Amino acid sequence: MSKRDYYEVLGVTKDASPEDIKRAYRKKAMELHPDRNKAPDAETKFKEAAEAFDVLKDPDKKARYDRFGHQGLHTGGYNEPNFQDVDLSDIFSRFGDIFGSDVFGGAGGGRTRGGRRQAGRPGDDMKLNLSLTLEEIAFGVEKKLKVKKYLGCDTCSGTGAATPNDFMTCSTCNGSGEVRQVSRTMFGQFVNVQPCHSCHGEGRTIRNKCKTCSGEGRVKGDETVKVKIPSGVAKGNYLTLRGQGNAGLRGGTAGDLLVIIDEQEHEFFERRDNDIYFPLSISFPDAVLGTEVEVPTLKGKAKVKIDAGTTPGKLLRLREKGIKGLNSTHFGDQYVQVNVFVPTSISSSEKETLEKLKESDNFNPQSVKNKGIFDKIKDAFL
Repeated sequence: MSKRDYYEVLGVTKDASPEDIKRAYRKKAMELHPDRNKAPDAETKFKEAAEAFDVLKDPDKKARYDRFGHQGLHTGGYNEPNFQDVDLSDIFSRFGDIFGSDVFGGAGGGRTRGGRRQAGRPGDDMKLNLSLTLEEIAFGVEKKLKVKKYLGCDTCSGTGAATPNDFMTCSTCNGSGEVRQVSRTMFGQFVNVQPCHSCHGEGRTIRNKCKTCSGEGRVKGDETVKVKIPSGVAKGNYLTLRGQGNAGLRGGTAGDLLVIIDEQEHEFFERRDNDIYFPLSISFPDAVLGTEVEVPTLKGKAKVKIDAGTTPGKLLRLREKGIKGLNSTHFGDQYVQVNVFVPTSISSSEKETLEKLKESDNFNPQSVKNKGIFDKIKDAFL
């Protein structure tokens, strides 16, 4: 059966850049890998893509292929690659720089990208909710968190064995950490590689287990973790502390700790992004005559001038009295929203005073409005 054009296999043109070729192959490999794609021809197409990339990523091979096609790879000391009988894990080892480690994952333990066996199995990630005050959010804070989790066993140094000599090679996989099943079809030989079920991919088993951790290499305990919270965080934001999660089994890498931010409701302020709002109630006389009042801020107290004739709902701005932005040196503002207090119970003398004020045109909205209109007409004719 004739081979397909390598450019067609990867879905690129002849003038594609090395980065374009690399991206195209990575996309094909992710799409066609048999662990993800269960189509009968997925593995065949996967190896076809690997074969195409092996040629097109090499400038010399690519130039020869562009000039002479598939036949040109059989001359001048070049041999056309053939991946039909190659183990999939060997393909990833060959092109490992494209994918990074553990692209398609594995059930703990096993081998890393270069075929090196890992110790133990990775620990689980953890989540922790941290409730912060508005003041802590405004300026940032460092917290000490007491975390209940799995810790590495001190008795066996995390290995799970009573002594360093209490390990033996797994008899099922002969220390490779993998078991392979080979099948032959009309398309070639296929090799299915899975972590060994006896040693869970570690390649070794324990003869005598540590009595402290019962062979797990970890124990339950408490640990105090420091975390620095930057200013400007919001509810739902999270910080990832690498390696601060649960310890792995028998020396496996520790998981991560995710610190999820929550905000405590403030006694005075309402937060809107990096600005804060404070409701200020003043008396009717103060609204009419003007005054100066003291209001709380995130840094203490500040004086605010209320102009004569201030109407309810007016916003007064205190610059840079708000929250310091995330990854920023800029502070938000504080807004003071003025409300006029209306008493529900008054004395007879107060009622008498208010009755007199009602008769004044200055306290009658309609009179003030009409007066303003007449003044404008008068000014127009003068």
